[in-house]
This record gives sequence, C-alpha cells and structure tokens, in this order.
Amino acid sequence: MSLFRSHLARSRSSPLSTQPKYATQGASHRRTEEAILQGTKDLIAIQGLSKISMIDISATSEVARATLYNHFRDKSSVVEALLSSEVSRVIEQAQSAGTPADALEYLSIAISSDSALAGLRQHDPGLIAQLLIHSEHPLYLDLARAIFALTQSQSATGLAMRWLLGQAVQPLTPEQSREQAALLVENTLF
Repeated sequence: MSLFRSHLARSRSSPLSTQPKYATQGASHRRTEEAILQGTKDLIAIQGLSKISMIDISATSEVARATLYNHFRDKSSVVEALLSSEVSRVIEQAQSAGTPADALEYLSIAISSDSALAGLRQHDPGLIAQLLIHSEHPLYLDLARAIFALTQSQSATGLAMRWLLGQAVQPLTPEQSREQAALLVENTLF
C-alpha cells in the first residue's frame, strides 16, 4: 500500500505533459527513420550500395537492429525510403526556387553533388544505370511532374529530365549547372 501512495504522490507532484502520448512517439519514430536514412546515405557514399548490410546500417545509424527491422523489413525497403525522401526533398526545394532556371540549377547541383550518387558512381556504376531506366517508377514520375509544373511543356520536361538524369552518371560543377540551366530555359518553350 505504501508503494501505491508514493507512486500517487510522485505523479501528483510531477507536471503532466500537455502532449498526447502518441504525438511524442510519432516524433521519435521520425527521428529514428531520419537517422537510419542518413546512416544509409553515409554508407552508400563510402562503400556503395552492394557492399552494405542491415547490420552496417544499424551500426552507422546507431540504432539497434531490432529497431531497424521494426522500421524496415530489408535493405531494399531502406533504400526505397531513402530515394523517396531525397526526391521529395529536392522537389520541395526546387518548387520554392524563384524561376524555372533557378529550380533546374538547384536540381542539377543537388544531383551532381550528392554524396550517395558519388559513392554509387565509384562502387556500383551498374546500379546507377539500372536506376535510370525505370521511367515508370513513381519517384521518376514525381520528378517529371515537378519539372512539368515548371516548364508546362512535355518536350521541355523530357529534355530537362534527360539532362538531370545524365548528371547522375556525369556530374556537373555548380557553374556548369547554372550555365546549362539558363541555356535550357532560354532554348526551350518555358
């Protein structure tokens, strides 16, 4: 009985949280997933994709393996989530750019300077080629829709998509990105 009273006294003296229990769990869930995705991206940059395992992802992310498997069933699902997160991030940033040329320049720099793509170019060049041929993949289509929103032209969208995807294999410098984005906008029906 005294144990119950001491617990009751502690719970009365400590302030109650104004946030619902599950709101903090959702934030924790997002932070854990962000750590896993960032750890995966860091590993890909250093080792490429084919050489990493779920154990490596767990260690680099500083997340217990059980926690990793609670979030993702396998390495493929982690990579799919990473791709989705990265594509969403660059689309959001491009949409907030001032002009179509600014948006294309941002996308070009993001692709050309991405550390995970650099790791793939160095360690797994065949995987990049496989990724680039999936024009029916939802992420490819999301990027194409975002570019179409800028261009309002199917032909300009196709040209911009090919230009951007080529940079996954052959990156540009920021200066080249700026110059080529401006030329692309000038010479197409934007």
